[in-house]
Amino acid sequence: MESTNENNSDDSTSPVAVDGSPQPLTSRDATHRRDSSCLAAPNNFRHTSRRQFIAASAAGGVAALLAGNWELTAAEIKGNAAASPARTGSDVGSLFPFIQSQAVKGQFPLSFLNDEFTSLETWKKKGRNKVFELLHYSPAACDPAAETVERIDCGDYFRERVLFNTTPDVRVPAIVLVPKNASPPLPAIIALHDHGAFFMWGKEKLVETPDENPQLKAFRQQYYGGKSTAIELVRQGYLVVIIDMFYWGERRMLLDDDPADWRERPASLSRERIQAFNSHSSQAEQLVGRTIYAAGFTWPGVMFWDDIRTIDYLYTRPDVDKQRIASVGLSVGGLRSCHLAALDDRIRAAVVVGWMASFPYQLKKHILNTIGHTKVVPGLYKYLDYPDVASLAAPTPLLVINGKRDGLFQTDGVQASFDKLHACYTKARVPDHIRTSWYDTPHEFNVEMQQEAWQWLRKWLG
Repeated sequence: MESTNENNSDDSTSPVAVDGSPQPLTSRDATHRRDSSCLAAPNNFRHTSRRQFIAASAAGGVAALLAGNWELTAAEIKGNAAASPARTGSDVGSLFPFIQSQAVKGQFPLSFLNDEFTSLETWKKKGRNKVFELLHYSPAACDPAAETVERIDCGDYFRERVLFNTTPDVRVPAIVLVPKNASPPLPAIIALHDHGAFFMWGKEKLVETPDENPQLKAFRQQYYGGKSTAIELVRQGYLVVIIDMFYWGERRMLLDDDPADWRERPASLSRERIQAFNSHSSQAEQLVGRTIYAAGFTWPGVMFWDDIRTIDYLYTRPDVDKQRIASVGLSVGGLRSCHLAALDDRIRAAVVVGWMASFPYQLKKHILNTIGHTKVVPGLYKYLDYPDVASLAAPTPLLVINGKRDGLFQTDGVQASFDKLHACYTKARVPDHIRTSWYDTPHEFNVEMQQEAWQWLRKWLG
């Protein structure tokens, strides 16, 4: 469900356009480079005859000439001429061997499966501390100061529009669905929306409304089997909360000169205009990420803390059973659900759909459309693999679902992550609290998957 544009260009030697893309060298650039190279040449190179230079350079011996070596054998000349980078089959080509050499081999240092970790609670404290440290974002505690600005009777449930604080300075918009057919205190679900390269709306992807834009319905049809998952859950008796993730929906990026329709989001907004906004936001995502990193914090830090503070909000509601709160999400929503359960024990069950893999398997060809600035926690994978992070949730019951035809993830890596999750939960002595499921599907949360997820939530929340 990711479609990020991560084509950064940091080549300090190549001219770049205004948009940062490398441009072809001009004749002036090439002349400048030749002149600079000649200035650095050794003395004996300057006295080389033209015939010597042409013969050696044609055989691939320019490097030797620059070093002053005129005694090349025929075999050395032939070898130099034939030298070329080996094919790697990687999206990063000849750079892959070096990148791979820096990745962790074998067990990750902070994995629960290491023999040094015998106490689950001690390990969780150490692992969580490392994740929180690497987020480089730790907002001060605050009162959610929640305000319900709208409450609509939808027949068998109420739909509320709520605002609450996740930091002393950040106020997030949320939709809260409250069932009529259940008595409080109610079990609660934090429903976490996806990325999907669809930025115009966030929380509305999971909540159908009568006057919504037709593109939201089409999006649900593609990724959610046509279902509004939040409404499916409220009709089962759960109170459901959905916030807009940073950069989506009401928190989307608007530039000074953006047109009125992008600002106002009328229900009549055309498919072409929505696609134009989404494309614009997708292209700008890497710039926003780089700007965030330049400011000294991380995008995942904002995401994860907003989700943690959503639990704080639920704790202020007298109609919520604080012992029965769960999370569920697809794609980046799955990533968020995973981290929410991993970082906060107040989550009592979690469902992660379409976002599980062992990341050493991803490096060769599965980063391009999977790992963007929204998900990079710098340095994390020197300590914990992604299934190690997910295992920080133990003993919280965790259901993980992936599609075998999901092109975002290397299937052997997904299976390796499933195996590690089971091993970690077994070591934690709660092997029945983990379930991993394969479906022969692409990247989606279809109706069959939803049925398994809802059954899992009923089992653990009652």
